Amino acid sequence: MNSVRVLVAEGDVLTREGIRRLLETAGGIEVVQAVGTLPLLWAAVEACQPDVVVTDVELPPARTDEGVRFAVELRRRRPEIAVVVLGGDPDPEHATTLLGGGASGRAYLLKDRLADGAVLAQTIRTVAGGGSHVDIRVVEKLLAAPARRSATPGNLTPRDGEILCLMAEGMSNAAIARELAVTSRAVERHVGSIFAKLGVVDSPDYSRRVLAVLVYLADGRDAAQPFSEPGVRRRLIPFG
Repeated sequence: MNSVRVLVAEGDVLTREGIRRLLETAGGIEVVQAVGTLPLLWAAVEACQPDVVVTDVELPPARTDEGVRFAVELRRRRPEIAVVVLGGDPDPEHATTLLGGGASGRAYLLKDRLADGAVLAQTIRTVAGGGSHVDIRVVEKLLAAPARRSATPGNLTPRDGEILCLMAEGMSNAAIARELAVTSRAVERHVGSIFAKLGVVDSPDYSRRVLAVLVYLADGRDAAQPFSEPGVRRRLIPFG
């Protein structure tokens, strides 16, 4: 089995080297390069051809939300490369931006999880396989508003689950209908049912589709297991 090729981007040199050393001790992971700025990160992507990029949210020179914006742009340019974004705070806006184009191959992990190198290594393996992960504390903050969630993912039907998995990949209702060979109207009904069952209310700040995906990821279940049916090719592999 080939090692997962990982490119690390972190502005703080001590943290960067710490991440490198953590990953070098993890089996099946090869750190191909570690860089400290956004321009160097883009150059290294082309030079090293990594399977996964692990990046801080804030990268020099500006140190704002470069890591998240990088992940969004990388999906457009090189969709085969997965990304793990490391955040210092449980910022729901960063998570929803990261997953806005689909959850597959994307993870948002808080930096204090790095104390356990196995967590980062597992997250890397998850996104390299097309799965996704969102730190539970991000979701807890996102769902803190009253009445944002009134039900649990356990109420979802097998078809609800299939549709939610496809929503997580950023597919539109029309694309989901084509994938499942059903009508767009049927998909719309299921999407409305999913929102109701997960208690995801409309919000000016967050897309309900992304909220639904975040709630489901936070439940910590493998979406392929309870909802797999013949003809469904995609899967999310969250863990909690």
